[in-house]
Amino acid sequence: MHTVVLGAGVAGVATAWYLAAQGRQVTVIDRQPLPAAETSYANAGMVAPGHSYTWASPRAPGILWRSLRDDSQALRLKLNPDPRMWTWLWKFMQNCTAERSRLNTSRKLVLCRYSQSLLQQLTTAQDLAYERISRGALYLYRDEASFARGKANMQILADGGMRLELLDGDGVVAQEPALADARPHIAGAIYCPSDESGDARMFTRALTERCRAAGVTFVMDANIQRIEADASRIRAVHTNQGAIAADDYVLAMGSYSPIAARPLGYRLPIYPVKGYSVTFPTDTRHRPPSLAGVDENNLVAWARFGDRLRFTATAEFSGYDTRHAPADFGPMLRAARQLFPDGADYDKPDFWAGLRPMTPEGTPILGKSRHDNLYLNTGHGHMGWTMACGTAQIVTDIMNGRTPAIDITGMTLR
Repeated sequence: MHTVVLGAGVAGVATAWYLAAQGRQVTVIDRQPLPAAETSYANAGMVAPGHSYTWASPRAPGILWRSLRDDSQALRLKLNPDPRMWTWLWKFMQNCTAERSRLNTSRKLVLCRYSQSLLQQLTTAQDLAYERISRGALYLYRDEASFARGKANMQILADGGMRLELLDGDGVVAQEPALADARPHIAGAIYCPSDESGDARMFTRALTERCRAAGVTFVMDANIQRIEADASRIRAVHTNQGAIAADDYVLAMGSYSPIAARPLGYRLPIYPVKGYSVTFPTDTRHRPPSLAGVDENNLVAWARFGDRLRFTATAEFSGYDTRHAPADFGPMLRAARQLFPDGADYDKPDFWAGLRPMTPEGTPILGKSRHDNLYLNTGHGHMGWTMACGTAQIVTDIMNGRTPAIDITGMTLR
């Protein structure tokens, strides 16, 4: 059996690995020269079941509304005439009830925990190096009111089996001494000892080499011009390097999956949400954190990768625009300097912006499509790094006629 995987991000490469491990011939197609060159390139780097909350919550509509007047909001809406954005936002708003938020968060948590266990197994079995830190993560609150909300929200995850610990301000500094200078600004934190961090790009490229050794073919710099199909089957993928035919196909193109699928008659409920990251070098003069974490009041995440420290922030609804300017990073840089004033060489920023492939529910779309030989592994949102191994194994199971190890209700094409 020959399978073509469309997309060489972390989800696509993981899918190729699990399919090859089942004895399939696999070809991966991507428009970039190297794997993990788009959404997986410089993301937050957190493998974080302890932060599986869906973005669609009762507070989200108010944040989006305020963002029209205040650019400092973590969720930002930029008005544009794209009807697909407004259709997606309507579905998103329908998921912003307390009941739907709890349900979607619970589903995300199950998938994220399952995926993390597979990531750990794969990392050990293949001796993958990606600047991994497995000492937990801190979810930090600046004031007592937000800390109280965080404690209430964490019950959803605790009910799902997550071990979470409450820390006061002094406990936070004891857990992460690099936060000592920020102690006056810290009310407390939720500590998840099982969360991790690591460079998703390094992981994806290391796994790519394992895939190649296992016989997987990577066709890079290949722009998909069209997908040839009839009413029931995909016949070939036509690229600028020629047509590639296979027995079956996996769509794992992140934010671009809806564009590729639209000529086939699909209206995938996925919309790009832009995120920003900045990475700084560190050396012996600096005191970077050793744990990953999130400043919950500003929704700024941080993670350390060897001699680099990265901060990520913002969810901006602005279509497929990945442009950025230094001013876009102002709020996150202020938070970074306040939390870790000696954390890195802040005069040497490496700015980046990428697109998260979001569904209104926050859960991905997996498994069978209306075409007999087309399968979906897309829509991972802001948790693609955490979910990648789990969704790859789920899709592989479905393609091989096996029941997935977890319930994927709400994660299939509807």
